[in-house]
Amino acid sequence: MQLPPGLAGRSVVLVGLMGAGKTSIGRRLAARLGLPFHDADIEIEMAAGCSISELFARFGEAEFRAGERRVIRRLLAGEPMVLATGGGAFMDAETRAAIRRDGVSLWLRAPLATLVRRVAQRSHRPLLAGGDPAAILQGLMDKRHPVYAEADIVVDCGDESPDHTTSRVLDALVSFHAPRRLHLSLSHSSYDVVVGDGLLARAGGLLAPVLPQKRCVIVTDRVVAGLHLETLRQGLSVAGFDSQVVVVPQGEGAKSMEHYTTLVESLLDARVERRTAVVALGGGVVGDLAGFAAATVLRGLPFVQVPTTLLAQVDSSVGGKTGINTRHGKNLLGAFHQPHMVLADTGTLATLPPREVRAGYAEIAKAGLIGDAAFFAWCETHAASIVGGDPHVQAEAVMRACAFKAQVVGDDEREEKSSGGRALLNLGHTFGHAIEAECGYGAVLHGEAVATGIGLAFQLATRLGLVDQADTDRVVAHLCSVGLPGEMAMLNRRLSADRLLHHMRRDKKARDGALHLILPTGIGQCHSTSTTPVALVRDILLQAGCAD
Repeated sequence: MQLPPGLAGRSVVLVGLMGAGKTSIGRRLAARLGLPFHDADIEIEMAAGCSISELFARFGEAEFRAGERRVIRRLLAGEPMVLATGGGAFMDAETRAAIRRDGVSLWLRAPLATLVRRVAQRSHRPLLAGGDPAAILQGLMDKRHPVYAEADIVVDCGDESPDHTTSRVLDALVSFHAPRRLHLSLSHSSYDVVVGDGLLARAGGLLAPVLPQKRCVIVTDRVVAGLHLETLRQGLSVAGFDSQVVVVPQGEGAKSMEHYTTLVESLLDARVERRTAVVALGGGVVGDLAGFAAATVLRGLPFVQVPTTLLAQVDSSVGGKTGINTRHGKNLLGAFHQPHMVLADTGTLATLPPREVRAGYAEIAKAGLIGDAAFFAWCETHAASIVGGDPHVQAEAVMRACAFKAQVVGDDEREEKSSGGRALLNLGHTFGHAIEAECGYGAVLHGEAVATGIGLAFQLATRLGLVDQADTDRVVAHLCSVGLPGEMAMLNRRLSADRLLHHMRRDKKARDGALHLILPTGIGQCHSTSTTPVALVRDILLQAGCAD
C-alpha cells in the first residue's frame, strides 16, 4: 500500500504515552506500507550499549533527551520509515521541529484505563518507578497531551486488537491532506499562511509553535461565533490554550472608533499581557478591527488571523494591514501589524451565503488582472466552480491568490514604493472605496464595490489608450458572468459623480490633492498614476450611469 502523494517520501512518526502501542502498531503499519520500522528507544539502547533505565539512572533525563534528539534526527535524515518514539520524545521542541520538517506525526491517543492495564506490570519503565502507575500516567497525560496535540494526525485507540488499530491508522493516513503553507519573509518578521480544511479543529497544535504564550482572546462576531467559535475553542483547548472571547457587532459598522474603543477596553478588562495573542475569527471586518486593537494595546500584542470568508482568506488576512473607518473614509485610521500566522480553513467557506462567496471572488480575479494573465485565464475557466462551492477548486484559488499577494507584500511590506509594488493591489479600490462610502458601509459588499471599481478602471484605461476595448469587454463580461457588478448599472443605485469624486479625493492613496489611481495596461499588467485628469474620471463616471 502506498501513502497519498502528499505524504510520499516522508517518514511516519508515531507519538504517544507509554502503553499506547507505538511499537506494536508501528511494526504492523510498516509491514503494510512496505517501509522499514525503527524504534527510537531500541536505537538509543544500541548506540549507548545499555538500557533506557540504566541511561536514566546514570545520566538523568536531560542527558537522555539530548541523546534521544540526536538519534531521531539521524533516523529522519535517512530513507522514509515508520518510527516509534519514546513517550517523552515529542516534548522536546527541537525534536518536534525535526519531525515536522521530515515526517508526518501521528498521535496514538489512548485512555488512562487502557494505558494502566498495559504498563502497570512493566518494571522497566523508569518514569513509573516507585509510584502509583495511574497517578503517574494521569500526570503525564496532563502535561504531554497538550503538546501531543501538535501532531499532524490523531487516532484514538483503546482495547481493540493491534490489527484493528493499524487499519484505522492506515485510514487516517490515506484521508490525511496536509495543509499547504506559504511563508512570508518580511524585513522585521516572518509567518506562514496555512491553507486547508479542518484547521479550526487543529488550531492549537498549529499555533503552539509560533505563539509566546498559550493564552489568547478570540475576537469574533455573533454570526461567526454561532458557526465556528466552539470548534476553534476546542481546537485550542486540546493543545492547552486558555481562550477568552469578545464578540463585536457584525458588519462594516463595527469598524468604528466607538467599537474599537470598546474592544480595547474589553482586552484590558481581560488582563491581557504582552504575550497574550489576539485571534481574529471572522471576515475582513473582524480581522481589521481586531488587528488594529492588537497593534495598539500595550503597544502591540501577538496577532493571529483566522479568516472565515473567501474575501478575507485571499485578501485582508494577508499582509498586515489593519484599521477602522471614519466619517472621512474607509480604513483611514490603522496600522501595519503582521500576524504570527494566518489559518485559512477552507471548510468555513461552505457556510457562506452565495453573495459573500461572489464578493470574495472579486479579489481572486483581481490578483490575475494585476500581475498574472495566466492566473486570470485560470479564473475564467474555474470561476463557476469557485463561486459554486467546489471545495478543492476554492482551496486552489485561495492558495494561488495568497501566493501572489505574499510575493507582492514581501517586496513592499508597507506600501512605500513610489510606483508599482504593494500599491498595485489597490486596483479598483479607489473607485470601490468611494462607492462604499457613498452607499453606506455594508450596503454594498467590499468585493462588489471592488468589482465595479475594476470595471471603471479598465474603462478609464481604455479611454486613455492603455488597454484595448476587447480586453475591457472581456474583464467586465467575466465579472458580470459570476454575478458581480462589473458595470455600475448592476449596483441598482443612482450615484452622483461629484460625490464619488469627493470621496476619491479623500482616499488615503491621494497625493498632493491629486487622485492616485491604479490603472491596467493590459490583462496581467498595471501601473500607478497621479496624472489622470479629474475631468476624464468624472466623464467615465457619467458614462457609467452616475448622475451629473
